[in-house]
Amino acid sequence: MTALHVLAAIAAISLPALAQIPPAQAPSAQPSPTQPLLHLTTTFNFIVQAPIAKAAPMFGPEGERSWAGKHWNPEFLHPQPAQDVEGAVFTIQHGPIKAVWVNTLFDLDAGRFQYVYFLPDIMVTTIDVRLNPNGENSTKVNVQYTRTALTPEGNEHVTAMSEADKSAGKEWEQSINESLASSKSKKQ
Repeated sequence: MTALHVLAAIAAISLPALAQIPPAQAPSAQPSPTQPLLHLTTTFNFIVQAPIAKAAPMFGPEGERSWAGKHWNPEFLHPQPAQDVEGAVFTIQHGPIKAVWVNTLFDLDAGRFQYVYFLPDIMVTTIDVRLNPNGENSTKVNVQYTRTALTPEGNEHVTAMSEADKSAGKEWEQSINESLASSKSKKQ
């Protein structure tokens, strides 16, 4: 299960309750003086068994389809037709809520990618991905998630998702390397 599967599962379990809150009781966007809003960062590393030129395209929203599973289904708002480029805006369904994602950095040559996504009245997440050569045929990947609650209720989501992020490196590594091996065997 990829980190995205874990994210989708957490969202599917916890977000329906938030969707049921009537507007008059909806969480306020203002922080509670007694409960600070969480801002957590989690980092993980893994190795992709491919040179950086082959690994890098797998970190775009379209490229990720090859390894992230059926829950990763970006719906592009910009550009049309869908394309992995800096400035791309797309949505992903997180349980009953549609998250808006923005690709704020997409540099294949440098192996640098950054995404920001927003779950209304819950949290904002920044994902920073850095690739570095690790010998001729492998690439070291560093991923950093920074999650910020927008409401005291969002703190639960930030905590749960940050916990899930801690095991995501192994899942991403396995899924990406299996996808690479599968595409390699299809070409032979």
